[in-house]
Amino acid sequence: MRTKFKALAAVTAVATLMLAGCSGSGGAGGDASAGSDEPFKVIAFTSGNQTPIGAWWVKAVEAQAEELGWDLTMIQGDFDFQKMNPAVESAIGQGADVILDGYTDVASIGSIVSAAKDAGIPIFAMDSGTEPTDAFAINITTDQQGIVDSTLGAFDESLDGLDGKTIMVIGHDPHAGIRMRSGLAAADLEAAGATLAGGEIQQVVSPATGRTEALALVADYLTANPGGLDGVWVGWDDAALGAAQAVTEAGADAKVTGVDATSEAIAGIEAQGAFLATVEQPWPSILDSLLEHVLAYQEDGTMPDSNFEAVGTTLVTIDNASSITPSDKLE
Repeated sequence: MRTKFKALAAVTAVATLMLAGCSGSGGAGGDASAGSDEPFKVIAFTSGNQTPIGAWWVKAVEAQAEELGWDLTMIQGDFDFQKMNPAVESAIGQGADVILDGYTDVASIGSIVSAAKDAGIPIFAMDSGTEPTDAFAINITTDQQGIVDSTLGAFDESLDGLDGKTIMVIGHDPHAGIRMRSGLAAADLEAAGATLAGGEIQQVVSPATGRTEALALVADYLTANPGGLDGVWVGWDDAALGAAQAVTEAGADAKVTGVDATSEAIAGIEAQGAFLATVEQPWPSILDSLLEHVLAYQEDGTMPDSNFEAVGTTLVTIDNASSITPSDKLE
């Protein structure tokens, strides 16, 4: 289901732009509304291109840039900010009309934000932080409280209430979205009368080893507390899969929730084992919305009315798992 960027509107808008000759100047801080025959110049970057969703974003943006006739510079950061940030800053120095940021927390790109502001180039972002900031013309992400509400609701139904239950919360604080939703989950669980296993959020050190770290966290807890765990709330699917494996191997009854709707997570839900639910985040429609804002800016310099938008998500359970496109299968 390749992103179509609401194809009819996009084609109409591009045709208007071509007829009017109002694509950007291609210079630093170029006036997007000024008449020019030069292609609209876009810098796009992501630090998360090694993840399935980040890799999808790179391909989707490149495909849209080709369709729209943009002059695109794509920079892939591989989670290495010392490599990525200077590369983006160098590209900014060569001039651009807009910058696209995908899945890179604003806290990690201060030097890029400063360079873009100095050059007068707006940054349009998706999933690049969890709070409004004037670093971006707009950042569109997902509703973290909504994610927590739906996953805790799944626990509440499966466990016949949360009061008196013991739930482990596994997070990864360097990721802004995971940090926010794991904090919300922990607070809401305690407010509902549940006990946090280990007394606090259990932190995974690296996303690259999240599955094995989560497996060890859950396995160690169950070894020390046989039968003493009712559920494991995890901030993303890869680590949730490790938690579910630990529960299964221990022969425990605990249920596990994740976030991302990956193929393996959906398969685990359909197997009706330890994996109870995950969350689909609508990245294709978010990219569509982001590109609509960019096209409006390209056409006449119109900026978004707000610099932050959080959109709803879908809880994935056994009831709808078969109808969900996995996040690692986006096209």
